[in-house]
Amino acid sequence: MASMSFLSSQITGKNSSWVEFGTSRNGRVGIERCGAARVGQLRVFASEGRTPPDLSVTVNGLRMPNPFVIGSGPPGTNYTVMKKAFDEGWGAVISKTVSLDAAKVVNVTPRYARLRAGANGSAKGQIIGWENIELISDRPLETMLKEFKQLKEEYPDRILIASIMEEYDKAAWEELIDRVEQTGVDAIEINFSCPHGMPERKMGAAVGQDCALLEEVCGWINAKATVPVWAKMTPNITDITQPAKVALSSGCEGISAINTIMSVMGINLSTLHPEPCVEGYSTPGGYSAKAVHPIALAKVMNIAQMMKAEYGGKDYSLSGIGGVETGGDAAEFILLGSNTVQVCTGVMMHGYGIVKKLCSELQDFMMMHNFSSIEDFRGVSLQYFTTHTDLVRRQQAAIQQRKAIRKGLQSDKDWTGDGFVHETESMVSN
Repeated sequence: MASMSFLSSQITGKNSSWVEFGTSRNGRVGIERCGAARVGQLRVFASEGRTPPDLSVTVNGLRMPNPFVIGSGPPGTNYTVMKKAFDEGWGAVISKTVSLDAAKVVNVTPRYARLRAGANGSAKGQIIGWENIELISDRPLETMLKEFKQLKEEYPDRILIASIMEEYDKAAWEELIDRVEQTGVDAIEINFSCPHGMPERKMGAAVGQDCALLEEVCGWINAKATVPVWAKMTPNITDITQPAKVALSSGCEGISAINTIMSVMGINLSTLHPEPCVEGYSTPGGYSAKAVHPIALAKVMNIAQMMKAEYGGKDYSLSGIGGVETGGDAAEFILLGSNTVQVCTGVMMHGYGIVKKLCSELQDFMMMHNFSSIEDFRGVSLQYFTTHTDLVRRQQAAIQQRKAIRKGLQSDKDWTGDGFVHETESMVSN
């Protein structure tokens, strides 16, 4: 397996040299530190006679060594864990969502529940689903701001993005943005998508599901912000492209999708209580991990198509989120137009070191197709999506062209009882 082309721990030595690159719309200058390449990496690729694919990406003027970003949540909850992410080589880190008054945020425990392959609740089998009823950061804003500043002082060349959320209050949003930007963060991600907790305060998905409200709040935010702003979208809506379009038209530079899907993980059939169980009770929460990956791909595809049709070559970005545990998972998001790929639950299950595996596997994929950079294949697969009507037309034309009977049955009348399974398999594409 090919080695990762960038590791923070291998370039953050004091003797590394500095180079400047690009500026964002607000004049922020990005810095990239250049260090010695890994000897092992050079040996691997030299033996193959190939130059290692370049995983670096530039998003809204911000340069990242690879497209893998820590998604907002527990993996970005304090200085210690965010530092760990940078040291392990993550392309960027998004903090856990902060607000002005953390005293209003009270979490419960347990707050997670897992779904394994096989019987629901089984102690065996691969974890395919993960539910959380966790709220945003319960740490004082002053503490989080101090840690943001410390991280940027220690890792000036790395990308730190603050996730923020506030009530329906213009002054509160303006104060939060101002205080967060003073720490030196490189960008802001707006949490318009948390599916549980505090909807009565018009926070999270309560805004992301209301396009009129979203437009107003985005207006406040982008009038104040001087760094790039990403809007994080909720999948708990009929047409995710509508709020995404509103966010971009209201000044946001990027879209992140998707946040978790509203869910009830299951019922314990012995106790008859739902999971996660807190004093015998539960509440619907956000669903993530491998099982949501196909849903996330569809939502990202829809947003990417909308962005291409509505905004053409404008420098808007798309960050794909949902069930990423392998480099192949990430490649799928990039093939659908994502500039970056976020991982949250995957880190909670496998640890921060998973980024090495993700980078290595993504490079393997790129070498297999002779892609030298992320941009070489970003959005390539979008062209292969069409309507069902067009699929019928294309298949009929193909049949006529090759003068052959199409694969599978001609009509519903051709199904038989004895050959049912074989006949089903004859029409499966993968």
